[in-house]
Amino acid sequence: MNDRDEYLVALRPEIKGARVDENMSDEERFQNTTLRPISKLQNELIIAVFRNYIKKHKNVFCGLTAHKRIDYIENAVNRDQKFRNSLKGMMMGHFTMAEYQHYITNSSALNKRMMNLVRERLISNIQLFEKPVVDL
Repeated sequence: MNDRDEYLVALRPEIKGARVDENMSDEERFQNTTLRPISKLQNELIIAVFRNYIKKHKNVFCGLTAHKRIDYIENAVNRDQKFRNSLKGMMMGHFTMAEYQHYITNSSALNKRMMNLVRERLISNIQLFEKPVVDL
């Protein structure tokens, strides 16, 4: 492993509940060993990026009901291609070279898992988006 890879892996938080065993699929193993720690590491940035997304879309999010807010997050993550690509880049930038090589062999399935993790992070932090974002 090169220095960059070692630094990236060392930065990642340990996730105690992450299960890894020989019976799981490659995608699930990659999710638990790579994607989950990266999403946890990037949590604050993911929240800041979504706050900016809300602001750029005129704080419409803040006027929605709780159920509609979840729909809004799901639509942003799943259907807004520009936003989705930004989120993917934030995650992929923390891949080691070996992880990237693994990722490109099955990027479609791994992208789905990656976006599910990000979406769940945003939904679990939904209370942080209560107030409209204003410029200071």
